[in-house]
Amino acid sequence: MPKTKSGSAKACAKDQLPLNRILQGDCIDVLNSLPENSVDVIFADPPYNMQLKETLSRPDNSKVDGVHDAWDKFSSFSAYDHFTYDWLTAAKRVLKETGTIWVIGSYHNIFRVGNALQNLDYWILNDIIWRKSNPMPNFRGTRFTNAHETLIWAAKSADKGGYTFNYDAMKAMNDDTQMRSDWVLPICTGNERLKVGNKKAHATQKPESLLYRVIMSSTQPGDVILDPFFGTGTTGAVAKKLGRNYIGIERETGYIDVARERIAGVEPMKDHAIEFTQSKRSLPRVPFGSLIERGMIKPGTTLMDAKRKHVAKVRSDGTLVTEGTTGSIHQIGAHVQGAPACNGWTFWHVEQKGELTSVDIYRQQVRAEMVN
Repeated sequence: MPKTKSGSAKACAKDQLPLNRILQGDCIDVLNSLPENSVDVIFADPPYNMQLKETLSRPDNSKVDGVHDAWDKFSSFSAYDHFTYDWLTAAKRVLKETGTIWVIGSYHNIFRVGNALQNLDYWILNDIIWRKSNPMPNFRGTRFTNAHETLIWAAKSADKGGYTFNYDAMKAMNDDTQMRSDWVLPICTGNERLKVGNKKAHATQKPESLLYRVIMSSTQPGDVILDPFFGTGTTGAVAKKLGRNYIGIERETGYIDVARERIAGVEPMKDHAIEFTQSKRSLPRVPFGSLIERGMIKPGTTLMDAKRKHVAKVRSDGTLVTEGTTGSIHQIGAHVQGAPACNGWTFWHVEQKGELTSVDIYRQQVRAEMVN
């Protein structure tokens, strides 16, 4: 469902935020220092707690550059769970009532994170499978290749509607087919993989294509996206490119230096490029009767479907009549088809100079006047 932004409280909270900055420190401490109900979306890529016990080797005896950083190590599952509950609680406090959170993880941690989300009364909207088109192989051949990670997308609670989901934009990006919950995207390689000297700048750098889809699907231009595990700044780079604001939280100075340099080199899209297909649900409602009032369609006009199989007459109050049955454009459209429901705007047409024109064309004209 689309959201609207209004009210001085929200504006005040946004003014108090350290927008487009990286805040150094412990994520829980920094989150607790930010205003309540002030952030539109959180994207979190927390430590995976991989519990690696030894260095992995390829068949040629070269070492696998895996995750061996101190930030990914916890003394026990219980310690990791405690950490997860603490940061998710702090995140919920700063999230707007209409906000959503994305958390990405592997099989090592995502089920524990999902359990914590539900216990903290977040409302899970989707679990997204990021299927890697070029995954790292399983060199030992002892199990299936780990070819995916999971993203959980959740609202602040079951009672909170009004969150942003740009359904039509996602459909447009997917060749006019409804976007599914399995995303096939490559891992971060080549020139996109940031390095310090000959080493990866970050062991788990996420590809910009993944953040592009997350941000496009669940935010509007100008929204505030917070990343409590900022790393080398993929969230900030994509947010800046798409005309959104970001807040990054990161402990490690080395990552911060890389992220700042990276984001400084990002060129934001121009206004016309940032625009995207808006959800029809977010557009102003136009009653069919308003077309009658404006003289766009006159009482007595005959409407018909695209195949000229069904007809109905327009009445002065915007209802239709056919064979003694009256109702709205939707009710009569369903009636003539013997269907449980019908979108009358796309079903009914008017004839002009021998050509059929969808009545939805007139609705679009009225909407254009209302939003301009």
